[in-house]
Amino acid sequence: MLARNRFLLLVVVGGAALAIISLSLQFLNLIPTTPVVDERPFQGADGGFGAAQGKSRKRVFPAHTQKPNPISEAYNYCNTPNHTEQAWEGHSPADYKLLSVQVMIRHGDRYPLYSIPKTKRPTIDCTLSVSRQPSHSLLNSFISHMGQGGRGHWESPLSSVPRLPNHSACEMGELTQTGVVQHLRNGQLLHQAYKHHNLLPSNWSPRQVWVETTGKSRTLQSGLSFFYGFLTEFDWTKLTVHHQWSTLFCGSACDCPARNRFLEEEQRRQYRLRVADTELERTYADMARTLGLPTRQLRAANPIDSLLCHLCHSLSFPCAPMADTGSGGCLTMAQFAVIRQQQLDDEVDRRRAGLYHKYAILAMYPYLNRTATKMERVAKGNEAGRQPRAGGEEVFSLSSAHDVTMAPLLSALGLEEARFPRFAARVVFELWKSPPMTQGQSKKKAGKAEKSKAKNGELFIRVLYNGEDVTFHTTFCRSHDHHANQPLCPLKNFLSFVRRDMFRVVNATSYKEACYRRPG
Repeated sequence: MLARNRFLLLVVVGGAALAIISLSLQFLNLIPTTPVVDERPFQGADGGFGAAQGKSRKRVFPAHTQKPNPISEAYNYCNTPNHTEQAWEGHSPADYKLLSVQVMIRHGDRYPLYSIPKTKRPTIDCTLSVSRQPSHSLLNSFISHMGQGGRGHWESPLSSVPRLPNHSACEMGELTQTGVVQHLRNGQLLHQAYKHHNLLPSNWSPRQVWVETTGKSRTLQSGLSFFYGFLTEFDWTKLTVHHQWSTLFCGSACDCPARNRFLEEEQRRQYRLRVADTELERTYADMARTLGLPTRQLRAANPIDSLLCHLCHSLSFPCAPMADTGSGGCLTMAQFAVIRQQQLDDEVDRRRAGLYHKYAILAMYPYLNRTATKMERVAKGNEAGRQPRAGGEEVFSLSSAHDVTMAPLLSALGLEEARFPRFAARVVFELWKSPPMTQGQSKKKAGKAEKSKAKNGELFIRVLYNGEDVTFHTTFCRSHDHHANQPLCPLKNFLSFVRRDMFRVVNATSYKEACYRRPG
């Protein structure tokens, strides 16, 4: 059911114009003073090479001053790697120490999961070639390095999943070269962002890195592309790739009846809104008539999935030959725009109804709880006077996931108006520690019982989405006074949110209570 609703979930937030300037700019002592960009040349869609240049900061959330353009929103979703991109990861007040980084990515550009009956499937080559655009300076060495992957450690069933896309005619859902390049760039951006923070030593141990993915080839290959961009020529023998059987990354805590009920209610809401849209129904009927199909069959084929692929790869929309019945012709951009606009309208109604947010809270608690636990473990390992654990702490985690993973994550964090997860989207959690305070500072800031804690420095969290700092838009830090003497969000806010506060939305105090309490 989740798969059939994959592109209906595009309505989470569309890709409306960004609106609120990231708050980290308010502090002039942030380091580094300019965003990190991909400094290595990459080959764009036009075949040209260019050095990356910084851009002015984007606006984070849509202003909703006018209706978003469904076509431009669709192009934003494609995330075609023919432009440079900035990354505000790695910024903090001076002398703060970066303790850990946890990243969730959505897989990169892929071939459609559905085909439109009576039309020719889009022609895309899913092998990798440095001579085909878009390309990347790391692509050739990446291809070579993946050939050594047999030396790595793979949780079942990942060992049988191909490490590179390898079909000259793409298979359904297969990662494209565009998707590989998107994540090589993502990984490279974060390498540049963190290289001055000594996050991972050159001789990092297997304990310090965690990589996990679902069993789909597109998520595994996206994760490997990202990791190679982040740690070029890494030692395979030190890497274990872990398998997550659920797209919610919920591990052993996936059973939650209430979560499933909220999802079913949300899907019923989507259906009611869709069938009430007379323009959408007329458009489906026109498209079906053009292709010589029953309207119900066309709708079931989820044409938006295939049409998005055509748009992202600059291919003409599919056509059907003329028939004696009068059917025939090509699908149009105007028809595509109507379907996309309905999805954007659904975004507004979804926020109003609040059912998806309740689903998201229960869907993403297991992942957020794991994130919080990892931060606590790293923080404890960095306490003054503590003997470091052999092999170190897990300081870098990568989760390679889907839109149906990242969309509820954004909603659970309270980022309801963030951009819907485009191809190769990323969410980053950073854990920071302030510098040790002097005795005088601790007296002013803390009571007698808290002096030792203050001396050790305090712990803070940052949350970034596609390189933009969205920390102070999250539920747990929206009301925090970021103009106070600490410009970052206290980690304790996040811990309280995950362990208790987030369940208020569903009138519960714990995950177990929220999941198993009888309705009504």
